[in-house]
Amino acid sequence: MIFTQQWIGYRIVDGVREKGFSATVPGNIQYDYAVAHDFPDVMHGANCRLFEGLENNTWEYRTVLQFEKHEGERVYFVSHGIDYRYDILLNGRTLLSREGIFTPVDLDLTDELVGHDELCVRIHPHPKRADADYGRSEADHSCKPPVCYGWDWNPRLLISGMWQEAYIETRDADDLGMCEVRYCLSDDLSRADVEILTSCASDCLITLTDAQGEAIYCGRKKRFSVANPQLWWCNGQGTPYLYTWKIENAKHKQYGKVGFRRVRLVRNTGAEDPQSFPKSRYDVPFTLELNGRRIFMKGTNWVNPDLFWGRITAERYESLIRLAKDANMNIFRMWGGAGPCKSAFYELCDEYGMLVWQEFMLACNDYPDNDHYLSVLKEEATAIITALRSHACLAFWCGGNELFNGWSGMTDQSLPLRLLNSLCYELDREHPFLMTSPLVGMGHGGYLFYDGSTEMGGDVFQVFARSSNIAYTEFGIPSMASIELLEQIIPADERFPVRETESWLLHHGLKAWKPQSHVCPEILEHYWGEPKSLSDMVEHSAWLQSVGYLASFEEMRRQWPHCSAALNWCYNEPWITAANCSILSYPDLPKPAYFSVQSALRPVMFSARIPKFDWRAGETFRAGIWLLNDTQSAVRANVKVLLRIGAQTIPLLTWEGAEAAVNSNTEGAQVCCVLPHVDADEMTLCLQSENGLSSSYRLLYRCPVPEEKRTRTMNQ
Repeated sequence: MIFTQQWIGYRIVDGVREKGFSATVPGNIQYDYAVAHDFPDVMHGANCRLFEGLENNTWEYRTVLQFEKHEGERVYFVSHGIDYRYDILLNGRTLLSREGIFTPVDLDLTDELVGHDELCVRIHPHPKRADADYGRSEADHSCKPPVCYGWDWNPRLLISGMWQEAYIETRDADDLGMCEVRYCLSDDLSRADVEILTSCASDCLITLTDAQGEAIYCGRKKRFSVANPQLWWCNGQGTPYLYTWKIENAKHKQYGKVGFRRVRLVRNTGAEDPQSFPKSRYDVPFTLELNGRRIFMKGTNWVNPDLFWGRITAERYESLIRLAKDANMNIFRMWGGAGPCKSAFYELCDEYGMLVWQEFMLACNDYPDNDHYLSVLKEEATAIITALRSHACLAFWCGGNELFNGWSGMTDQSLPLRLLNSLCYELDREHPFLMTSPLVGMGHGGYLFYDGSTEMGGDVFQVFARSSNIAYTEFGIPSMASIELLEQIIPADERFPVRETESWLLHHGLKAWKPQSHVCPEILEHYWGEPKSLSDMVEHSAWLQSVGYLASFEEMRRQWPHCSAALNWCYNEPWITAANCSILSYPDLPKPAYFSVQSALRPVMFSARIPKFDWRAGETFRAGIWLLNDTQSAVRANVKVLLRIGAQTIPLLTWEGAEAAVNSNTEGAQVCCVLPHVDADEMTLCLQSENGLSSSYRLLYRCPVPEEKRTRTMNQ
């Protein structure tokens, strides 16, 4: 049986244990301390800086054990994850010392119990390499996810504690222990050979039922076959079909889900080979093949959805995952700087048909080859692989984020990456493994709507139309938070004009990664001149992000099948940022750009390739019209193309009988017209069709006022 405990938290300063406070498990000890000591709202102003004073402290969770033990049972302390370096003591005696965050604890207490027992979990100060620069490099000799040391969308706020479930469990000799369902699909996918893994020595009854509750198998063999299994498909490609398994003996039962599918990464269409010897490197194979079908990966980069990971619930996960499904996405890239999520996240991705590209907890650092780090990494990675490998949603593994870049300096000979590759092969060879992202042929960036600093710059309409990557696995366009959210985080006297105050800087509005990012006032001024109000800036930045993501995602889809993936940076955020590339504001509020992404990722749609965002009266407007189709059915449809400027509507084209074959795109005619002089400051290109295939593009329009129409004033 499982018994929850009441925990008291303690802060230890200079060896002195302060007064205790109520601690929540799962949770984070710094959050509990802040609640107990009436810290102000962490979101507002510079309040997050209050946590910096807690970084170098030792913390303790203490409880007097409460449980019932029957004859023959043993007593275990179980935790699914403790962050980061800790000791577990019973009645003052140390039973376990460990470093890590993802390795579970399964500690037999039985022989140490005396009848009135105090359990203590002592958390040591956060790992910091002594000679490192202030920031993420402090974590480069540890397996602690580096995001909480500060990133361009996450403040420096170091957390620790029992962030996963923890409890006392009593077990008898017939306890089922670890149970896992593994399988191998035949080459033609017509048979699944199933293997049941369990640590229970007693005889077990195994039942596998389909989605309707009908038993597919019921027996005591731990190896059996399923003929013609229903396959699990990602969102937009079919049903994410899940079977239910049950393993039971005379006293105990365990349940779970399994989805039968096969995932491979294959070479992209038109991927280039080196043109001269030695022909040692070519574009990385990065077309996802699911159950033999090539899939365009439409998705986003997931980051930690809260500053305090311990308080993230299944309900929070579900809200975010449902929004991604509704936005027609089919994959999350689990960015390595934050590490894996709780198990509920993967269970929900199984259910919703969301593929998971899982990175290990390495990001933007040069991780060492020393034995201590490698031993901790091996233990942590082993725990992650064994916990996630049986999930239907898991697509492939990746060593981490931007490890081969100049600021990281790692190579494929770096021992941490060789270790991760070998562990994935040993423990889960069914899933592909990438050393890092990006690799040859893949693209990270850009992260601005407009960049005029180079000859190859321009707006996102122009930049991505010139690109020919096999995958765009990070690209971003920032926007400001809504006025309502800005009022929660920026003090009234700092809000406008936007300037380098502490609140704007801490909430990533300015100098997040470039001097004026993420608000990007110079880009707003480029298009609209000096801002007159904060609301003008918010509206204009939302416009740029919305049309920018629309143009980017659609352009990447038009490059299929050479291009196989489009994943924006990023999906969500861990707190309220003043500005960010995310399409959701904290905690799960869709920005206007969310709906543009939702439109751009529809399975079937008419799309326009537009040369640029900014147009002037008298210019010749051009656009190429496409029909995009990533379904398994051929499509035939009609479309009317119109341009609306002010009160004027200009018919441009009627394309009747447009056709797109299965999982392919069709390029149609190009429309053009000379833009008239109309009293308006924007124009909309409309692609009017039926059955949800219509699209529209809101563009900037400038119409200079003729000299003779300028208003004259007295004495001029």
